[in-house]
Amino acid sequence: MVRFEEKLKNLQSDAVWQEYCGFLDLEIDEYMQIQNRLMIEQISLWSKSELGRQMLDGKQPKTIEEFREQMPLTTYGDYADILLMKQDDMLPDKPVIWIQTTWEGGKNPIKVAPFSKSMLETYKTNMVACMVLATSPEKGVFNLKTGDTFLYGLAPLPYATGLVPLLLNEEIGIEFLPPVKEAVKMSFSERNKKGFKMGLEKGINYFFGLGSVIYFVSLSLSSIGNSGKSKKSGDENAGGLFKYSPSMLFRIAQAKYNCKKENRELKPKDLFKLKGLMVVGTDNECYKNDLEDLWGIRPMEMFAGTEPGCIGTETWARDGLYFFPDACFYEFIPDDEMNKSLEDPGYQPKTYLMNEVIPNEKYELVVSVFKGGAFVRYRVGDVYRCVGLESNTENTKIPRFKYVDRIPTMIDIAGFTRISETCIRDVVDISGLKILDWFAIKEYNKQNRPLLHMYVEMKPESLVSSAITKDILREHLSVYFKYVDNDYKDLQRILGMDPLEITILKCGTFEEYKRQKGKPIKTFNPSSYDVMEILEIQKQDYEVSRRWHF
Repeated sequence: MVRFEEKLKNLQSDAVWQEYCGFLDLEIDEYMQIQNRLMIEQISLWSKSELGRQMLDGKQPKTIEEFREQMPLTTYGDYADILLMKQDDMLPDKPVIWIQTTWEGGKNPIKVAPFSKSMLETYKTNMVACMVLATSPEKGVFNLKTGDTFLYGLAPLPYATGLVPLLLNEEIGIEFLPPVKEAVKMSFSERNKKGFKMGLEKGINYFFGLGSVIYFVSLSLSSIGNSGKSKKSGDENAGGLFKYSPSMLFRIAQAKYNCKKENRELKPKDLFKLKGLMVVGTDNECYKNDLEDLWGIRPMEMFAGTEPGCIGTETWARDGLYFFPDACFYEFIPDDEMNKSLEDPGYQPKTYLMNEVIPNEKYELVVSVFKGGAFVRYRVGDVYRCVGLESNTENTKIPRFKYVDRIPTMIDIAGFTRISETCIRDVVDISGLKILDWFAIKEYNKQNRPLLHMYVEMKPESLVSSAITKDILREHLSVYFKYVDNDYKDLQRILGMDPLEITILKCGTFEEYKRQKGKPIKTFNPSSYDVMEILEIQKQDYEVSRRWHF
């Protein structure tokens, strides 16, 4: 196969654009033809595998319609016994690499996903398309070149982002800062130091990572320029970060001089001129505006997951994600159907295809991975909102989506944690704190940063015997969250944040809510309306039952 680097040299830029970004020109019928053709191939391959025979229970669907009728929706638990043991002889195609991520912190630590050679080829092609679009100011125009520098802000293998340098290096000579062979042996802080030091010498063309991580790193960089020292990072004091070379000192001094004239603090954009800033993960909407201010370029969101691979990207308009037609077969569960199925695990929700989605509707994403993937009709656990079926700005005629969040049974903070109701119950139980009742919800603070907000009601005797405050509760529970969930601990270690917020409700609030509403409040991610209701009840004067008198 011809490398992308050779295509840049030998082909006109419009031919290169068409090969990698031409899917944006598809009519919806053309898009569905690609989807259907690849899904028929995958059904045939998957159904013949031992995994497929077991899960289909002897059924042999021949069409997509039959497959959707006969094959129920799946979650990782349906594959865990086979995949966690890496039984590749049972899979549709032989894996060449296994990717790892968090499954459910504190309960099921990891999950793994197999990637066949064909899946990696698709991942690589779509990753190059993302790189092209990240540098694009308008349709057909891009600025991706051999020798560009790429700040290494990625988790290494076996995490999915570790595939990015591996695959890109097969296509084009990009210089990672620091080099990947060195970066994988370094801590997060060490990679940042070395990467920025090299960036000041060579420049930085690309930055790619979790939006929350890039934001934290960007603030650290700003502090270097403003004071000559870094703020304390998550796991160590990085003061005296660089031994500056004369060229570095000149660049920083020039940037600081310009900022002083404009009466503002130095920002990364004063030191570097990025071609592309790419973000993945949850909560990117919380950081995009700040990142644009810091770097002078609007971040381009893309979607890549452990199970489905690289499946979606924004364009030059930065106005919603388009799903690549050759990565997965996409189905969409409407919001009301999703909630029914979460309340009743036996309920099979209705799904709709790409040509059936409706603007402004929220959907849970379901994928069947092409090219020998293990996962079919797989509930990824992510919710999207369709923002349009076509775009005049981008001249597209296929749906585009905005990422909303994880499904309501999971609280993901800044792309690091996957906190479940079970995890919180475990934390409350082992803490030994006299918490009578609680509920937890994902909220956002005044700075639009995500947080885990627990509303708790203490046992009356605890209030008599000790001065329980929300700060004490927060301190104690945070210790146990870090003990139960390593990813939660990384929030503090890497990003320097503790997302836990505590509100103590007065005794009897939960009981009074149940009396007034006829049912208890949901323990995990109740609606904002229900939270407002319980806060109103908290303000009321109501007769507390006998068990509250002490």
